[in-house]
Amino acid sequence: MYSVPAVNNDSQPSLSDLLKQRILMLDGAMGTMIQRHKLTEEDYRGERFRDWPSDVKGNNDLLALTQPDIIRGIHEQYLEAGADILETNSFNATRASMADYGMEELVYEINVAAARLAREAADKFSNDDKPRFVAGVLGPTSKTLSISPDVNDPGYRAITFDELAENYREATRGLMEGGADIILIETIFDTLNAKAAIFAVQDVFRESGTELPIMISGTITDQSGRTLSGQVTEAFYNALRHARPLSIGLNCALGPDLLRQYVEELSRVAECFVSAHPNAGLPNEFGEYDLTAEQMAESVGEWAASGFINIVGGCCGSTPEHIKAIYEQVKDQTPRPLPELAPACRLSGLEPLNITEDSLFVNVGERANVTGSAKFKRLILNEEYEEALEVCRTQVEEGAQVVDVNMDEGMLDGKAAMIRFLNLCAAEPDIAKVPFMIDSSKWEIIEAGLQCVQGKAIVNSISMKEGEDKFREQARLCRRYGAAVIVMAFDETGQADTYERKIEICERAYRILVDELDFPPEDIIFDPNIFAVATGIEEHNNYAVDFIEATRWIKEHLPHALVSGGVSNVSFSFRGNNPVREAIHAVFLYHAIRAGMDMGIVNAGQLVVYDEVPEDLRKAVEDVILNTDPEAGDRLVELAPKYAGDGSTVEKKEDLEWRSWPVEKRLEHSLVKGITEFIDEDTKEALEKLGRPINVIEGPLMAGMNVVGDLFGAGKMFLPQVVKSARVMKKSVAWLEPYLEAEKAECPAENAGKILMATVKGDVHDIGKNIVGIVLQCNSYEVIDLGVMV
Repeated sequence: MYSVPAVNNDSQPSLSDLLKQRILMLDGAMGTMIQRHKLTEEDYRGERFRDWPSDVKGNNDLLALTQPDIIRGIHEQYLEAGADILETNSFNATRASMADYGMEELVYEINVAAARLAREAADKFSNDDKPRFVAGVLGPTSKTLSISPDVNDPGYRAITFDELAENYREATRGLMEGGADIILIETIFDTLNAKAAIFAVQDVFRESGTELPIMISGTITDQSGRTLSGQVTEAFYNALRHARPLSIGLNCALGPDLLRQYVEELSRVAECFVSAHPNAGLPNEFGEYDLTAEQMAESVGEWAASGFINIVGGCCGSTPEHIKAIYEQVKDQTPRPLPELAPACRLSGLEPLNITEDSLFVNVGERANVTGSAKFKRLILNEEYEEALEVCRTQVEEGAQVVDVNMDEGMLDGKAAMIRFLNLCAAEPDIAKVPFMIDSSKWEIIEAGLQCVQGKAIVNSISMKEGEDKFREQARLCRRYGAAVIVMAFDETGQADTYERKIEICERAYRILVDELDFPPEDIIFDPNIFAVATGIEEHNNYAVDFIEATRWIKEHLPHALVSGGVSNVSFSFRGNNPVREAIHAVFLYHAIRAGMDMGIVNAGQLVVYDEVPEDLRKAVEDVILNTDPEAGDRLVELAPKYAGDGSTVEKKEDLEWRSWPVEKRLEHSLVKGITEFIDEDTKEALEKLGRPINVIEGPLMAGMNVVGDLFGAGKMFLPQVVKSARVMKKSVAWLEPYLEAEKAECPAENAGKILMATVKGDVHDIGKNIVGIVLQCNSYEVIDLGVMV
């Protein structure tokens, strides 16, 4: 069950109590206020950094050391305006971001100083009627764990989870040393970055013996309603719920008019308090913000009246005037009450998947498994990752709501393969929209996988086969990574094969997880072991019944726990005869689901309907599954050849009707869908039809990209899909390149051209420039990137 955790510092109880009594005010933008001081390079340097070898103007966090009076003064202006919570001036105070200035070694000192300045100001204004709090800010950094900075290698990452977590540990220690009451992880554009921050913050809490409340705030970057890494609001919440934050919210990127619907969505799904600090509108052509204090207060006041928020403030462009106006609007409004939501296993990929007591059966795709699919194993061993991704995509298209990934193969570096494959999956929104099940018998592979997925995954599996201590350790880590867990009915003496052993092991595991470790029961998924029936061995005849009855017992006696299993195991005796295997799966699932089975690892494309199994086959299978008599297996063996023939189920072929369309429409379809398979032949046909390569580029290719642009602008596509479209464009243009070169002497002006890019001094939003650069490179521009602070 969700609950805001009890902690051992003095601020938490009063802060929680205050949030139930009234809406609390965050402060506004720091950068906006710093700009009012029109500081020079010399002002930023101060005496201490007078001879620093690189420019430092724009390094606002450094001002905690060089201009402390200015930062303290800004804090006090916000407190005078009504702020209850001050954010420390430490947004970029991590090594990853400070590397832009060569100031990595100053990170701890800057965080301590930033927190102390806010602490001093808060203490000066705090009183019994209006206590003031300091939120130590951890920004998103200039790196991303879910998006590749290299257009030619979508599986590449510029930083690892462990490296980023170490960045956050150092910053958190400094913030706590400086006196922060709260840790605020904010402006999250990549949820995996936030998971690394949570992991690091919890490490520091443990080592220090002090636990502070955690606030989390993400950023919706455009009208698609998604983070930059592609997640919708509820998926974002599901992925971070494990932190049991004091509050979760949204900030930056959008003004209150565009952000409203996403704050409303968050208020509906979040079991904790909800915060929001939007920009003062969108920036104008001069980079300034036009929304007045009165206009912003009116918009945000409506959020409060509608019951959406508990904490509110301002982001880019906001000032003490904005905060004062908002404070006046909301000070007498009733805060959003914490909702009571039904327990659910809240999973996510780019999109949410909530499994409740009333949910329909969840299909887990089984084919991305080197131990269970010869095709997938061959593709991975041959490093044919593009084709391996198609295996996943097909499963999702055919109805898999979760994708199981397993890399346990003796000839394979399973850890490296898991990292590579999941990183590539992250760039495929058709796959990444569903949650992942990270499947391995080796903990190091599971942990490596957990460090690659931004959504809430399922671990398959942990068990007590190595004893209770190892089980506890792995369960705690799964919880810290924010994963649900499959618990295998397996203990020190082996796998449970009877009903009695199944329920004994599951109950023992449940009590450890729920009673000792405070593990959410809705995130526990038991696998009571599905074994093959009709093997000819009498001891195996009751295996299906034992699973079904154990499922029924679990659902009745272990509240909110779920049940799963590897369905194909039950038919293993009939491998090679797919029609009979599918009939066995259909009958088994029919009875297991009625007993309470919530999910199963299946081939979603080969599931058949129970009523569509031929009556004689269904009867024979049912006798086997329910173990109605000792001869049932023999009867099914006798009947099976009748249904073998050549009747192995053929995997559903992709609908290729679009291949009959005119070449211009085919190119558009390939661009919109990100399909590279036919792009060379279609580009060739378009060239033959249109005569010149430039006509192909300026004609159907640009027309297709315009469709992509329109869809993106309308919020019907999002960044990973656009990058896929850009890769298709690049492949087509690469095919045309020799023809363009041949025309170069005659038409030099018709080449794509050269683009000079830079992030200007004082701007911290380098990530946007980098992504624009990727897309331009995909479209055959030569990009010269001068870097940051230019």
